[in-house]
Amino acid sequence: MNEPDAPQPLSTVEALIPVACLILLVALAFYLFGDASASGPTQVAIVVSGMIAVFIAWRRGHSLSSLNAAAIASVSSGIGAIFILFAVGALIGTWALSGTLIAMVYYGLQILNPAYFYFTAAIVCAVVSFCIGSSWTAVGTIGIGLMGVALSIEMDPAITAGAIISGAYFGDTVSPLSDSANLAAGVVGVNLYEHVRETALTSSIALAIALLVFWMIGRPADFNTSGEIAAMAGAFDISPVLFLPLVVVIGLALFKMPPFTSIFLGAITACVLAVVVAPERVMAFAGTVSRDDLPAWLLLVKGVWLAFANGYVSTTGVADIDQLLSRGGMESMLDTIWLVIAALAFGGVVEKAGVLDKLVTPVISAAKTTGALIASLVAAVIAMNVITADQYISIALPGRMFKAAFARRGFAAVVLSRAVGGAATPTSALVPWNSCGAYMAATLGVPTLVYFPYAVFSLVSPLLVIAVAFAGLRTMREPDTTE
Repeated sequence: MNEPDAPQPLSTVEALIPVACLILLVALAFYLFGDASASGPTQVAIVVSGMIAVFIAWRRGHSLSSLNAAAIASVSSGIGAIFILFAVGALIGTWALSGTLIAMVYYGLQILNPAYFYFTAAIVCAVVSFCIGSSWTAVGTIGIGLMGVALSIEMDPAITAGAIISGAYFGDTVSPLSDSANLAAGVVGVNLYEHVRETALTSSIALAIALLVFWMIGRPADFNTSGEIAAMAGAFDISPVLFLPLVVVIGLALFKMPPFTSIFLGAITACVLAVVVAPERVMAFAGTVSRDDLPAWLLLVKGVWLAFANGYVSTTGVADIDQLLSRGGMESMLDTIWLVIAALAFGGVVEKAGVLDKLVTPVISAAKTTGALIASLVAAVIAMNVITADQYISIALPGRMFKAAFARRGFAAVVLSRAVGGAATPTSALVPWNSCGAYMAATLGVPTLVYFPYAVFSLVSPLLVIAVAFAGLRTMREPDTTE
């Protein structure tokens, strides 16, 4: 029996077609539908681009079954992120029901000054993310509260989201507890703490630039928040005990519990807290949906169940508070999950078809200087974030692809790991269909392309990686090697 012919390599034009289609169709979706493009049109654009990639790969000899398996395997790699998205949706809904969210806003209004709000938001998220090693957890907890404060005092939500993301991704990039930092060090084969130390050099400068920007765009401290504070105190019985779910999430994260477990238990804690401190609010919320003839204990179960699944709807009668608290639920994450699934499937197909190898290999060969080599690495990392829609793939694939080139030129492995980590982790939040960009937009309620100009750390970090290389700084070499 004859063996089937091996698939033929793609031409450069063939490799570019699905990538170009993806970018053009997503841009067209945003032009036609605006912010609503993430609720379906963008997903359709990605699926169509994926089918174009399948057709090109099939013509080159790949079987449809192998391409289907690649897409399924890629989506399977994102199941963890999908479950985290569900958990965050549940957390937002239950924190709104329990009063945890309003407590964060209430105390935040008394502490945070509009003149340096963006600056403070970035610092707080940087510290929390560094301590727990997770940008997603930091944004899904502290970030939600900071966004609520921003809305209450009429701060710009796009700038606020940019500040939150800047701080969160600094911590994620340089924390030894971060899974992305561990992956960057592991793929290249360097000591984790050496990688963190080197990455922190450029990342700290990037954070300093971001903080300077946020300080400069602050405004005079003449904003009166007494009305908002009084309205919240009148609608809710606010006390520090409402912070218990937040303490649970951060505590579990510090003990390196998986993000899904930490966030989901934080949501369950909020349910119990709501039943204990505000049973009348839980029963009232349950009774507004349909039947109100149930016994009290079943109304309590129904209320927290609804908050978990569909989110909380506030009915205080105070428009600003109701707008702030009417949110969340696992259901609210379905559009984002659809986006992530479509993007991961596309990434799996183009990787299987050889699109990535075809586009990256010539770039490596053309890079003759140190600066050009690292600039091409950063470009490849960003391209992976765009094409594969996955932060971890954008760390692992370029790390493997460029490892031999860096070794041939005698560079210490940490030079490669630092460049990969400093570019891949921050820029993942800038791509609307990347799992990170989709998560940030869904959690903070600000579309990725809207907060994009204000995610200063994510924008500056890869540029600094390139600038340091062209300046010839920190390009260490292995012992007994020469240029």
